[in-house]
Amino acid sequence: MAHRVTGVLIFFFLFVHVLDTALVRVSPEDYDKVVSTYKTPIVALLEYGLVAAILFHALNGLRVIAVDFWSKGPRYQKQMLWSVVGIWIVLMAGALYPVLGHAFREVFGS
Repeated sequence: MAHRVTGVLIFFFLFVHVLDTALVRVSPEDYDKVVSTYKTPIVALLEYGLVAAILFHALNGLRVIAVDFWSKGPRYQKQMLWSVVGIWIVLMAGALYPVLGHAFREVFGS
């Protein structure tokens, strides 16, 4: 279920990204306004959520491939799921400062 939810969220992000990028041809001033809103701390949290969705979707996709194409995959799918979750947590902890560092400094100062 989480794999499908993250896939839909990523699709929604890509759709919005294409729309806001296309805005530059219609109205460069409006495009600049939209891009300036992307520098807010709330959007930084959304970016962290996007990183979380992409990482989980990618790692779980590898697990799904292993379950489908490895003869022992179905037998080990629960262990592989917990491995995916563990790797995802480690990577998300590592992404915390690079993604949210600017927002943290903006809210709490240097």
